[in-house]
Amino acid sequence: MGMTIMRRVKFNAGHRLFRHEGKCQFFHGHNYVADFYVTGPETDAVGRIIDFAQLKSLLKGWIDENWDHGFLLNIEDENGLNAIRMVEPTKYFVLPYNPTAENMARYLLDEVCPSVLNELGVQAVKVVIWETEESCAEATLDQDDKREHSLFDSFQTDSFPTGLHW
Repeated sequence: MGMTIMRRVKFNAGHRLFRHEGKCQFFHGHNYVADFYVTGPETDAVGRIIDFAQLKSLLKGWIDENWDHGFLLNIEDENGLNAIRMVEPTKYFVLPYNPTAENMARYLLDEVCPSVLNELGVQAVKVVIWETEESCAEATLDQDDKREHSLFDSFQTDSFPTGLHW
């Protein structure tokens, strides 16, 4: 029997979408919610795949250090990078692609989760990034660890934070 747990992490970050044709080309921010789905081969003596507190410490710790209250920018966005570097103090994170919800979920699943969960015997199989209470993107590993992307549309959003935090 396979078992999966989910840990939610909330954070605030700004971004802009390089070469976007609409208002997302401007610097703006969101109250993001990241849902991390983690599975493991077995439960421990207590009956857990991994302690929720440990999962929070690792995943929220990485987000707090790298993304929370910072700006996410595309490595190709020289204008945006030059602008953010002029601000002191500044906090920004450079992604190898546009910081869309889809790419943020993919980055967390492909890069962050394996590095922070590496030695714990668990694996993140899905990450959902909620950009607003109506919009999310999901990155999922299939059985062969190949990338699949689908819209996650069955989660309740009653407790999703609204508004910008700036």
